[in-house]
Amino acid sequence: MKSRVLAIATLAALAPAVAFGANVRIGLGGDPDVLDPAIGGSFLDRVVFAGLCDKLVDIDQNLNYVPQLAEEWAWSTDALTLTMKLRRDVTFHDGEKMDGASVKANIERSKTLAESRRKTELAAIKEVEADGPTVRFKLAQPFAPLIGVFTDRGGMVASPKALAAMGSTFATKPVCSGPYSFVERVALDRIVVKKFPQHWNQAAYKIEQVTYLPIPDSTVRTANLRSGGLQVIERVLPSDLAALESDARTKVVGSPATAYYTMSINLNHGERAATLGKDPRVREALELSLDREVINQVVYNGEFIASNQPWAPGSAWNNPGLPVPKRDVAKAKALLKAAGQEKLSFTLFAPNTTTEMQLAQVMQAMAAEAGIEIKIEVQEATTIVQRNLKGDYQAAFGIWSGRPDPDANVSIWFACQGFVNWGKYCNQKLEDVLDKARTVTATPERQKLYHQAAEIILADRPHLILYHYRWFWGLAARLDGFKPYPDGIVRLDGMTLAN
Repeated sequence: MKSRVLAIATLAALAPAVAFGANVRIGLGGDPDVLDPAIGGSFLDRVVFAGLCDKLVDIDQNLNYVPQLAEEWAWSTDALTLTMKLRRDVTFHDGEKMDGASVKANIERSKTLAESRRKTELAAIKEVEADGPTVRFKLAQPFAPLIGVFTDRGGMVASPKALAAMGSTFATKPVCSGPYSFVERVALDRIVVKKFPQHWNQAAYKIEQVTYLPIPDSTVRTANLRSGGLQVIERVLPSDLAALESDARTKVVGSPATAYYTMSINLNHGERAATLGKDPRVREALELSLDREVINQVVYNGEFIASNQPWAPGSAWNNPGLPVPKRDVAKAKALLKAAGQEKLSFTLFAPNTTTEMQLAQVMQAMAAEAGIEIKIEVQEATTIVQRNLKGDYQAAFGIWSGRPDPDANVSIWFACQGFVNWGKYCNQKLEDVLDKARTVTATPERQKLYHQAAEIILADRPHLILYHYRWFWGLAARLDGFKPYPDGIVRLDGMTLAN
């Protein structure tokens, strides 16, 4: 068996003959959501955006912040102004030049657009001042996570001309400044992008065209990689690793991950919140009916990390005083009885992928032993999100790909106005802790605050966080230059395809 690469490093070249201008086909675990940085809300959007839309700031393979559209930045002494100096050689896909006014227009759109999912993360910005290549972000109060926000969709800069001309149809043909420009999208079939020759860093991109193919079935993705129909597949399942490692045509690369998998519970959003939202003892009973370690072994071959907090076990932000609870069926039954719900039944939304359906079934079997009936409803991931946003759910699986700043791994789900707070959970004590943590830059003080946040969240249980990922990608053996990142995003720079 070939040894697995589990390092944050570029893979060594496999062949001297490189096919410059080659096309690469990437198999995705589903169909991305909306290709508009202000509106998009799924992990797979971010994978496609990595080729289409540059950001103000990026991360390196060790989660350090590095320049992208912004060459440098600095905070004022009172931490109320962030000044960025932009690159002067950035061209949008429509030929327009980027400047500070472009950034200002994008930030203001993300803050005011009715459908925007960036409002919460950009709320601290009171005003944006633009002066040629200089942008100053004026804040209402210090906001330590802002640099981290700019490493994602909040920092993507689309063409203001295209935004104005296309309005609500922008997502059908996004125009940004990334290394690849949009060609076409066929829903549930493919997204095609081509190399943009005017990109400021175009020499780093050797692949001429990239086609993203949504293939929810991991077995089909793996088979297509082995047959040569795909050159990259993301989120390889642990159960598929051995087959790819033993095949001379393929290889596996992996990385530690910031991502975690969770089950959102509807606490306070419409009529469907009544079953699980009324009594935290019911949610505690549900958690105690589960054995995360067994789930990890059965569903993930032991490759992932059992977890119960938004931050990975062992990280600076994870509260070690709140370990993953052991399974206790007797206590679960006692809690249900005390809550007046000895027989509990609810519906769990699960995406239509092999692994997530298996996860739901294992949880279903475990919960049944405590007198809890889990009814599994399988749907497309985008449909689940749409129903969750309306409060039309009781419990639903979700993935968070993780961010370098700790606030972005908790506030999105648990802050009162979090943009994926589907169940409308809101605890003012937690809100106060998170608000304070955002104004603090010293790690020890922030650490104490996020430990307090974990105590509140785990007492209320608006989610059951199940595990943290390890990212695995499957690659064609003749693909060189792929770099694994802890955020799970496929970045296209440096990749080449040998003949």
